[in-house]
Amino acid sequence: MSPTKKKEGFSAEEKAAMRARAKELKAAEDGETAVREALASMSPEDRALGERIHALVKKSAPDLTPKTWYGMPAYANKDGKVVVFFRNADKFKERYAMLGFNDSAKLDDGSMWPIAFALTTLTKADEGKIAKLVKQAVS
Repeated sequence: MSPTKKKEGFSAEEKAAMRARAKELKAAEDGETAVREALASMSPEDRALGERIHALVKKSAPDLTPKTWYGMPAYANKDGKVVVFFRNADKFKERYAMLGFNDSAKLDDGSMWPIAFALTTLTKADEGKIAKLVKQAVS
């Protein structure tokens, strides 16, 4: 491969995420167990963030159902659509974890609004913002 030619195809991380998604679709276990297992497999730093996000989402939107989505902790509405998810930094070898919202989240604000947030730590103020966003997402 020449140095100027970009490698085509999926990265190892993307392939792993697709395998995780296929496994999720075949799995018969409950979502809470799947999320707990996903969190347990994370680095200590990401696990701490993920566990806090998990608690915040469950408290702020108890009607959302925990599940995994491409190997990530996620929370779905009654139609099964993922509304919010947590992606650990190690998932794609990134420098920060991410809290993301899918298009089923009701966060619309004019013609442009944020749908993902980089996370390195969580302060009490951050937790308050997240709780507010999650509540709005399911309103």
